[in-house]
Amino acid sequence: MSSVSPLRIGFIGAGKMATALARGWTRAGICTPDTILASDVYPAAREHFTLETGALTADSNVSIARFADVLVLAVKPQQFRPVLQELASVDLDKCLIVSIAAGIPLATMVSVLGENRRLVRVMPNTPCLVGESASAFCLGGSATDADAGLIQKLLTAVGLAVRLAEPLLDAVTGLSGSGPAFVCLMIEALADGGVKAGLPRDVAQKLAAQTLLGTARMVLETGLHPGALKDAVASPAGTTIAGLHELERAGVRGALINAVEAAARRSKELGQA
Repeated sequence: MSSVSPLRIGFIGAGKMATALARGWTRAGICTPDTILASDVYPAAREHFTLETGALTADSNVSIARFADVLVLAVKPQQFRPVLQELASVDLDKCLIVSIAAGIPLATMVSVLGENRRLVRVMPNTPCLVGESASAFCLGGSATDADAGLIQKLLTAVGLAVRLAEPLLDAVTGLSGSGPAFVCLMIEALADGGVKAGLPRDVAQKLAAQTLLGTARMVLETGLHPGALKDAVASPAGTTIAGLHELERAGVRGALINAVEAAARRSKELGQA
């Protein structure tokens, strides 16, 4: 029998991202529902978290902090500083404190909790729910290489994870943090196109979603530039180049670049608020 204690994970904030991470980590075998505890100011959020994960919840942030080996701060940026101030007087020596709040710099955490806390800033995204997250993280305070290894393990259990310098985290927020919403918009639009062309709605949606999934896998597994894969589909005077012409005419490429840029800019603004 192993003498290693199970990893206890606490969430302050039991919203969509916390729920997705908790479900992803239990599905990956990183933890079990009985080693997860979450708090939230909203009873409905606590009830939903328990329903989705099987884990217990509490209405006290302090009790979560005292329970956790890994304490995930999953509150909105506007609620972040009050939560830090509540935790400032708690003994957090055993905790690795992980923030997933968009835009909030490590310096904000250090200013309230102190340099001696083991701090990590992470930008995950919701596909962690199905083991396909795209996440980035950076260390702060007195976090160690061992802490980096633990975060890498947690994040790669639910997808892809990269360690980056903190100034790049806002760009990650704009790209992969907000990206699932942009991709869902594309799936919905492609499905609408299929319906307009005569397909049943359920068939169109499945085909659209699978097309994005399969194409993304080709990009990751072949290592080829997306432009090369695009060109391989676009035969001379064929259907694909006709469609691509319409996308270029509508400025879709520029609109997607602008969307990422706007989300990254908003992330920076949240950190300065």
